[in-house]
Amino acid sequence: MMDRRTLLGSGLALAATPAFAADTPAFVSKRPAPADRRFVSKAVEREIVRVSSKIADPKLRWMFGNCYPNTLDTTVKMGVVDGKPDAFVITGDIDALWLRDSSAQVRPYLHLAKEDADLRRLYQGLIARQARCILLDPYANAFLEDTNARTELSWALHDKTEMKPGVAERKWEIDSLCYPIRLAHDYWKATGDATPFDAQWAEAAHTTIRTFREQQRKDGPGPYRFLRSSDRPTETLMLDGYGPPSRPVGLIHCGFRPSDDSCAYPFLIPSNHFAVTVLRELAALAMAARRDSALANDATSLAGEVEAALRDYGTMRLRDGREVIAYEVDGFGNAIFMDDANVPSLSSLAYLRCVDRTDPLWQRTAAAAWSEANPYWSRGKVVEGIGGPHVGLGQVWPMSLIMRGFSYDSDVRTLRNILRMLSNSDAGTGFIHEAVNQDDPSKFTRDWFAWANGLFGELLVHLAGVQPKLLQETL
Repeated sequence: MMDRRTLLGSGLALAATPAFAADTPAFVSKRPAPADRRFVSKAVEREIVRVSSKIADPKLRWMFGNCYPNTLDTTVKMGVVDGKPDAFVITGDIDALWLRDSSAQVRPYLHLAKEDADLRRLYQGLIARQARCILLDPYANAFLEDTNARTELSWALHDKTEMKPGVAERKWEIDSLCYPIRLAHDYWKATGDATPFDAQWAEAAHTTIRTFREQQRKDGPGPYRFLRSSDRPTETLMLDGYGPPSRPVGLIHCGFRPSDDSCAYPFLIPSNHFAVTVLRELAALAMAARRDSALANDATSLAGEVEAALRDYGTMRLRDGREVIAYEVDGFGNAIFMDDANVPSLSSLAYLRCVDRTDPLWQRTAAAAWSEANPYWSRGKVVEGIGGPHVGLGQVWPMSLIMRGFSYDSDVRTLRNILRMLSNSDAGTGFIHEAVNQDDPSKFTRDWFAWANGLFGELLVHLAGVQPKLLQETL
């Protein structure tokens, strides 16, 4: 049976393209022709010109121009539902909306939304679409544009779980419910626009909190189970689909990581940290936009409960005695240290505003994640970074380099090295990929992965503000 990884990269085999020629006479834009672009924002077009003018390196400037608008150019489908904007944002080479991906894909344009009515319409439409998705099934990670359709994703056709019309895939991932809150909160902060936060949105927010509480599993395993027939154990859940056992300690039980791989231990610590942070953001948003003290109090209460459990169960010691944040635990005393490139991860906790990047515990954790203490960190001839079990060992995800760039944006030497590796990772395509071979980036997965492209663009916009002199260098 074909699954998602078989479709994207034939299992561990990576797509190959000709290596980039350093003497290419010109960098031709890889954007669709203007008439073929799915969504156009004048503010984004001005931002491309502004930031590009600050980037001296011709290849880096070319990649920014291709990547930054990629979500708008290729993945947005605008419509109207009940007289209000609707936005369906696909992940790229899969015609489905992931709650996580879609939220992250539009994040790089938030700072422009206040000045651009078209962008505000996009955000209003996506926030509303995500609310409807959550109300349809809070345990699903991916959704179809047609809410009456059945999934056509070949790997999900025979899953043993409660598959409803409109659901593309039903892997329970904590971050799937965190990202829509983060998008809603940050849209409100950027614009002051309370339009999206209607009764439907509030109902979805209450559903999110209820689902988190169900997955604390204080009174049994809860309603969610998932089984898939696959030759990869990371595609299914053990124990009749309920996942590995956990002790009810206040943490939120998780079926799958943001990579869509199943958890080894069910308390995924980065995602629990993310839940604490966004629940507090939800409380602030509920009061500011709706004066909804019941929703705010419920969110605040749950955040405090999970935060207390993280203090008691969310850390571990490495073999050398260093205390670090664990990747996964089970509440019985077992823990795993590793990191996966997908966000949320241990390495991304500062970017996600879950920790202060000067916090010594997180600094030790991030340093360990970027070392041989992490079985999914590797250094090759061309790139070094973090991967994960999703596509196998020796495959670096450029996303991990981007997260490191955000977290160490005052370290010019580290940033310079990161920009060089990102520039060398594209295999001449002008885009950022899911994973690249550490020795030969011409072998990669996913030539159309809008989340990674947007993150790269977001990093360069950020560096144009905090490290403008670095961008004036030629790599």
